[in-house]
Amino acid sequence: MAKWCASFNDYQRLLTREVNVGGLLIGGENPIRIQTMTTTDTMDTEASIAQSIRCIEAGAELVRITAPSKNEAHNLLPIKEGIRKAGFDTPIVADIHFTPNAAEIAARIIEKVRVNPGNYADKKKFQIHEYSDSDYQEELERIRSKFTPLVKICKEEGTAMRIGTNHGSLSDRIMSRFGDTAIGMVESALEFLRIARDESYHNIVLSMKSSNPQVMVQAYRLLASKMNEEFKECYPLHLGVTEAGDGEDGRIKSAVGIGTLLKDGIGDTIRVSLTEEPELELPVCKDLIEECVPKQPMHSKKEETVESASFHPFEYKRRTSKEVENIGGTQVPVVVADFGKIKTLDADSLQSIGYSYDAALDKWNVSDFAADYLFIEKIPRFKLPGTLRIITWYDVWKTAADKTKAFPYLTRSEYMSDGEKSSSINFLDLGAHEKLDDDFIAAIKKDHTVVLVLYSAEKFSMKEMRAQILRLEENGIDKPLIFILNARTDQANEQLIHYATEAGPLLLDGYGDGLIMGIDYELDRDLDDIERNNKIAFGILQATRTRISKTEYISCPSCGRTLFDLQETTAKIRARTNHLKGVKIAIMGCIVNGPGEMADADFGYVGSGVGKITLYKGQEVVKRSIPSEIAVDELIELLKANEAWVEPQAG
Repeated sequence: MAKWCASFNDYQRLLTREVNVGGLLIGGENPIRIQTMTTTDTMDTEASIAQSIRCIEAGAELVRITAPSKNEAHNLLPIKEGIRKAGFDTPIVADIHFTPNAAEIAARIIEKVRVNPGNYADKKKFQIHEYSDSDYQEELERIRSKFTPLVKICKEEGTAMRIGTNHGSLSDRIMSRFGDTAIGMVESALEFLRIARDESYHNIVLSMKSSNPQVMVQAYRLLASKMNEEFKECYPLHLGVTEAGDGEDGRIKSAVGIGTLLKDGIGDTIRVSLTEEPELELPVCKDLIEECVPKQPMHSKKEETVESASFHPFEYKRRTSKEVENIGGTQVPVVVADFGKIKTLDADSLQSIGYSYDAALDKWNVSDFAADYLFIEKIPRFKLPGTLRIITWYDVWKTAADKTKAFPYLTRSEYMSDGEKSSSINFLDLGAHEKLDDDFIAAIKKDHTVVLVLYSAEKFSMKEMRAQILRLEENGIDKPLIFILNARTDQANEQLIHYATEAGPLLLDGYGDGLIMGIDYELDRDLDDIERNNKIAFGILQATRTRISKTEYISCPSCGRTLFDLQETTAKIRARTNHLKGVKIAIMGCIVNGPGEMADADFGYVGSGVGKITLYKGQEVVKRSIPSEIAVDELIELLKANEAWVEPQAG
């Protein structure tokens, strides 16, 4: 397997080439840099200066500003001068789409330009062509002629460059040869990188962004592998999940994708793309680095197990496990709500995990976010919903009157004893650090009721848990796995990042049949904590595409190109459509980010002019130039016409 990370078992940064961006060093042994992008109109000089300064004061080490045409590119100069006059030397990055001459202007003004291989020299009309090898080579020479002038300017001026591939804007040429794949994303960037290297220009950062964290992680890993293989070195990597959205969902999706790579030591600079004010992205960046990157290098003498493991870094393949009741096999991962330390439990308590009791009808209403299991320290005295089962301590379980709805949580010594066990499911506690002795292996291999509950007490525990999973595989143990993720903080934002960056990497790598979001037993918890954790669990499963339970929104961050109020419109669309389970809706501020960037969506709402919206079904335009005042209603009609609409339930 080609080298794609520095260490599979331990945290080590992938060594990359050092790049200078206006005096800010990226890559090598430098800290991971954080950045954001302005949302102002680039032609509004004062607003762009003011917002850039707010971002810098919030911690941005680079600030990116859109330059879609020559006018915006020229106006970067007074913006830069205003920022410098205010006493800030933070490097400015010009974001370029479609317009090589804008990039060439910007490269003489600011410290870094970002170009997208999918639309810098290529076209995207969603047309498939057959290319012979000679035809394809001619296309590469055409790209060389368009891209080389920018490379020469950057080399002459000392300007850095990011070659930024986006999954949704792969060119027709790349799509025709490689398809909608991670290798297509990688090859799109490598074509440009080879041209730059031919000009002895190396001041380059690369990125592989996607709104799908699975694709994003696979593409970055593959890019690192390909660079090591072809060039015997890696260029710095800028990490991001594009169009992550807003609020909790946007943070979870970004944390899953970025966190997976950071924990593998991949990444030299990051941006969390939220449909919010840009300065709000920076605290999330800081939390991600704090959670995923040890302050001191972590090296050990653990034997690297990846070569012999059934591990697939460049594609998603779910771990094979034997089904135990509704856990494992081909079942979607389950969610276990942890009610430990909750002293009083009644029917109303279960509203926090998606179950509402209607006393008048004597019925339970079950939401899409209803937990599958409930961990509790005492058997409840009221009748539970029919779809909810109990997990409890072994000694408590032995006293349960109805053992068809309650199942034991056993330590290893309890499991290995001759005591009574459940005839259907036995949840078995397993530390990621524990050795698997022969007697234990033999016992669980022949037991068709075992579900392993894996945990780690380490702060940076993902790799320890993954190593234990691989040891289970090496010993032929195919029991379902549930992960316990214990937060050691009472700060909600830090808990979210912890859960997403612990569970996300394992789920993206195909491991895991369930989640338990726990809180350290030294910390207090209440029903609000449990409700939040339950939603986070479903959010992580949704972000990793392992269990779809709600509408998904692919929403770009506002920027200077946006043609309507993106935050307000996103909120309106969510309010009208958030009950449509499994439907993916893209909300794009302008034609630059759509339709290409919404390639993964079922329906699209795209700015096509000031106050005008174009609606898409997949990649197909359905209605053009709709006034924005009625566009949300028109989107609803489009959903109805395509049988993607259901009426929301009252209450």
